[in-house]
Amino acid sequence: MNPDPSPKAAIGERPVREPGTGGMGAASVMPGILVCLAITAVAMGIQAIEERVLEHPYIEALVIAILLGIAARSLWQPGDRFRSGIAFSAKQLLEVAVTLLGASLSLGAIVASGPALLTGIIGTVLLTIAASYGICRLLALPARMAILVACGNAICGNSAIAAVAPVIGAQAKDIAASIAFTAVLGVLMVLGLPLFVPLAGLSDNQYGVLAGLTVYAVPQVLAATVPVSVLSTQVGTLVKLVRVLMLGPVVVAFSLLARLLPPEGTGSAPKPDRLSLTKIVPWFIIGFLVLASLRSLGLVPDVAAKPLTQLAGFLTIVSMAALGLGVDVRVLARVGGRVTTAVTGSLVVLIAISLLLIRVLAIA
Repeated sequence: MNPDPSPKAAIGERPVREPGTGGMGAASVMPGILVCLAITAVAMGIQAIEERVLEHPYIEALVIAILLGIAARSLWQPGDRFRSGIAFSAKQLLEVAVTLLGASLSLGAIVASGPALLTGIIGTVLLTIAASYGICRLLALPARMAILVACGNAICGNSAIAAVAPVIGAQAKDIAASIAFTAVLGVLMVLGLPLFVPLAGLSDNQYGVLAGLTVYAVPQVLAATVPVSVLSTQVGTLVKLVRVLMLGPVVVAFSLLARLLPPEGTGSAPKPDRLSLTKIVPWFIIGFLVLASLRSLGLVPDVAAKPLTQLAGFLTIVSMAALGLGVDVRVLARVGGRVTTAVTGSLVVLIAISLLLIRVLAIA
């Protein structure tokens, strides 16, 4: 299995050598990395302005970075001097970010949620992934893009897409399209979800569960629940954190299934290679699981977990800037309608499943 999110696609048409091979060193990748860092700085600055003016980042720096990267790519074609560094940022830095995400996960949230709600959250995530994937494939989206949209809707939006992408070998254009259109729906969810309180007759507790199950990012959960009540915010945050914990098992599962996916542009699956641990589970997934286990055992204290999580978020933004630099906006235009329909349909399914769960579990 090749968990490569197509750095070739991320930097243009001509193939490049992987960083670390063929004598390629730090000096050769630095120009491209600096470009990605500059875009990252602008994206984080815009998010900071959002937080100051609006109190919540309705469009996160991760999304802003990939949009800025796409905009820059439409105006400027990166030359050979920048290609290897952009490729390094799109692949290796993203893999490091996925590894460090393990430090933010703990089994404590699972225990606190109770067995019934825990089972319901797991079932909701799995059903949503299956239904979303089916919708995407019915709309003739590629298998890897379908997986990205499904995982983004079911778990935690952009972060899930970024984590799953290197495992399944998704192309930059698929990652960019999935994140761009999922981000738009995520903002609309924050603005529109409170309408379900009067329309569906939800209590504050029920609305908290609904928000935790359907809104993509933790900051967006806060934005969607704070206007309703403190109870909704507390319940929504807890449910959302448990939902985020599904990212680890889902990423591992897709790392096992990725070798069965058909190559891009063909209809047949690749011939299986001889199995080995490193081929089945990439190094960064092993690192993710190790850090998550250490965190759950209390061997990664809060004082260390917080900066590791922040570093993971920063590296993810840098990677998204790199991926944006490799996206031709004309590609997004060609798939835009289908992706929007797929994301919207998947979101409707997720809301329906979540409302059904609230009724089945008789959550008051």
